[in-house]
Amino acid sequence: MKYHFFLLFVLFSVFGFSQKSKIDLKNIEKSLKNPDSPYNYEKLIFKYKGYPKSLDSIEAQYLYYGRNFRDDKVSTIDDNFKSLANVFKESNFEECIRQGKILYDKDPTNLDILLILLRAYDSRKDGSNFMHHLSQFRSLTDGIKNSGDGASEKTAYIVNSVGDEYILLNILNIGKDYTRGSKVAKDGMFDIWDKDGRKLYIKILYLDL
Repeated sequence: MKYHFFLLFVLFSVFGFSQKSKIDLKNIEKSLKNPDSPYNYEKLIFKYKGYPKSLDSIEAQYLYYGRNFRDDKVSTIDDNFKSLANVFKESNFEECIRQGKILYDKDPTNLDILLILLRAYDSRKDGSNFMHHLSQFRSLTDGIKNSGDGASEKTAYIVNSVGDEYILLNILNIGKDYTRGSKVAKDGMFDIWDKDGRKLYIKILYLDL
């Protein structure tokens, strides 16, 4: 999916340094469903949609990893997403925005949908919507970056999907000169990217297995 890679050097020219936080998926699931929790999904998604810059790194992680426990998320194998990807490939950006907004309303923390909307709004010179979704995209990807340091299995970066893994690899400037190995994990799969003995560990979650 080549659309993952547009404007990434522009989008991620500046990153802050935050404390790495251990991802507790059971606690994330419980808190998102608890109306009294500060990390309740409705509370967080309200901030995310209204003013994404107000999210802290923990809140962003609850939203990103919380997608695993949503029943309404959009998959890249869904027909409606395939339709969006096709109009993107045709550079029909007006239709991208129309279809993308529908899917965004259903699954607002989907990085694939956000990337397509960003490209479409950029092509239409719609700076307001572009910057709004860029703030959302940065919040979520910063949450991924703060999930670990990639130096070992215990401190691996954690992603929800292979597509998100490649977004992260682009952000980290990990390219074709790396070789990939894989290892089965309890609730996912480790991809180990190696270059001249330097290893980067990324864990892809498969919670439904």
